[in-house]
Amino acid sequence: MSGMPVLNAHAGSPGLWTLAWRRLRADRLAMAALAVVVAFILMATLSAAGLVASDWENEVGVNYAPPTFMGPDASLQAAQAAAAAPVPDNAFDPLAPEIRELRAQLDKLGPAAQHTRRATLPFGADKWGHDIIKKTIKGSQTSLVVGLVAALVAVSLGTLFGAVSGFYGGVVDDVFNWFYSVFTSIPSILMILTVAAVLQQKGVLTIVLILGLTGWTGPYRLIRAEYIKHKAREYVMAADAIGASSWRKMFGHIFPNVSHVALVQMSILVVGFIKAEVILSFLGFGVPVGSVSWGTMLNEAQNELILGKWWQLAAAASSMALLVTAFSLFADALRDALDPKVKA
Repeated sequence: MSGMPVLNAHAGSPGLWTLAWRRLRADRLAMAALAVVVAFILMATLSAAGLVASDWENEVGVNYAPPTFMGPDASLQAAQAAAAAPVPDNAFDPLAPEIRELRAQLDKLGPAAQHTRRATLPFGADKWGHDIIKKTIKGSQTSLVVGLVAALVAVSLGTLFGAVSGFYGGVVDDVFNWFYSVFTSIPSILMILTVAAVLQQKGVLTIVLILGLTGWTGPYRLIRAEYIKHKAREYVMAADAIGASSWRKMFGHIFPNVSHVALVQMSILVVGFIKAEVILSFLGFGVPVGSVSWGTMLNEAQNELILGKWWQLAAAASSMALLVTAFSLFADALRDALDPKVKA
């Protein structure tokens, strides 16, 4: 019959992830935030591979070289000129022969070999003459690795504990709820500092363990509630009827239906852990000497502000604010997109 619509037998209703991606694509702010997050992750990946900012420790500028748009610091140039001025020989100086020999060697090398560091840099320099923009890029690598890996550890622990607690219930649920109550009764920053003091080691791995072992409580609470709700559903009972094991029912049948909760929790925890890493590094519990993160940059900047050198603070703070804001906006949009109550 020509007037009847033809139904496609192969057409099926879109799944949760397809609907979520459609909602995300329709949200321009969410896509812009996702682009910023991807750009930061790409930048950190290139930095880890040594393709970007690998020479951040090179002293390319003078101490506290200002940003280029400010022009060279006149007082700093005068002090450097005075320091570079020739000093008359002192006949009574026991090191006078060695000093004369060094000066003669420098004169033979010529001015090309006597590299003078730049008076200005595009984004300024710190007290050692390190380029601030390269230092900020290298710092993003540390902060992002800590945020992503620590969030993965916390969500994995929270999902495992919540699945076991919610599925089995009874005594098992009581034991995990007791641990949850203990962890949540202590202020989070105090718990983090306590674990940091116990470990007594600095490094990225230590920070990941600190944050991962103290941040599982939020995912645990939500995943436990989802498992309590889903374990009585028909599809779980059908899996039980065909003889599926408890672990298969928990992670082969139930988890795919609650995975969106874990994903949203991870995106939220990444934001909190990036800020926590900055706080730990600022307080001296973060990355060791010789490494750089946004927290160590802010720690150095507090002394530079007294001298009126603000560019390191501005670079670290603005980068962190941009990434945290973008991640927060994306996490909110992802939570709305994965909400099954929202219609396509």
